[in-house]
Amino acid sequence: MDLNSDQDHKPLYKKWRFYLYLLLGIAATLFFVFLLSLITLRWVNPSATSFTLQENWSELEAERYNLREYWVNSDEIPEQMKWAVIASEDQLFWDHHGFDMESIREAWEEMQSGERTRGASTISQQVAKNLYLSPAQSFLRKGIEAGITVLIELFWPKERILEVYLNIAEFGPGIFGIGKAADHFWGIKASELTPEMASRLAAVLPSPKRMRVEPPSPFAQERSLWILRQMTQLSGIAYYQPEEPEETPDEFDDIDPLLLETEFDMDMYLTSEKPDTASSDSSNAENINEDKELIDIDLPDSLLQISEPDTASANPDSVNLF
Repeated sequence: MDLNSDQDHKPLYKKWRFYLYLLLGIAATLFFVFLLSLITLRWVNPSATSFTLQENWSELEAERYNLREYWVNSDEIPEQMKWAVIASEDQLFWDHHGFDMESIREAWEEMQSGERTRGASTISQQVAKNLYLSPAQSFLRKGIEAGITVLIELFWPKERILEVYLNIAEFGPGIFGIGKAADHFWGIKASELTPEMASRLAAVLPSPKRMRVEPPSPFAQERSLWILRQMTQLSGIAYYQPEEPEETPDEFDDIDPLLLETEFDMDMYLTSEKPDTASSDSSNAENINEDKELIDIDLPDSLLQISEPDTASANPDSVNLF
């Protein structure tokens, strides 16, 4: 009996090779559609992203809007806004090809040692994630993100990558793009954003649902000042102009506050000075305070003889019996 002849007469749908070819065909079709959409987005602005479609708009009590309604073209984006996100998110943006290998290496070493892991995603990677993927953290998603990033860097110029990023990034709960953010927070056009506003928007990008742009949360305000200093160093433009003369720089001035594990509240360590409201007995009170300070120094008991204030002079009718 010829087994090969029996297999040749089987219906096509009963052959395992049929399903293999079918899966390969579906995968190739999906990849072609994806590649076509990615190339098209070099010139056509997206109306939505994966992030906007996954947003829980009912919980935010807001309606999903078309991103094109607030889209800001590259030539209309203020230079300070571009420098702000570069200083905040990806200072090697103009030099790398989609990946900051040094940041990736440092993040991997921190993860291996169990330390807090810093963000290592470039602007190109974040565009890939926001457009097509989800915020879920997994090695599979990072792998797909890396593949999309390579294609974005291959087909898009840097200016287009930055334009798309600024128009799809989230700057607050349900606030996507600088056009929507400028209108929502300050009632202005994106072209009117000042360096301070731009740095404040960039400051919340790591966690836009937790950090507050307006009024700025203490941490966002601190990080926005760091971003202004970095903008000045990267661009050579004096975006950061302190009101008071600069003092000796602190050793943490050039460190992103996002990387510091503890946020200090300096108000806890500052003692407010109250005006002296003492009356005519202020000299007596000063003597008592000086005696109490001696007690705080922990001197021997023999030296701690606190004298009571002399009330004889204050009461002329009293009689000193001794």
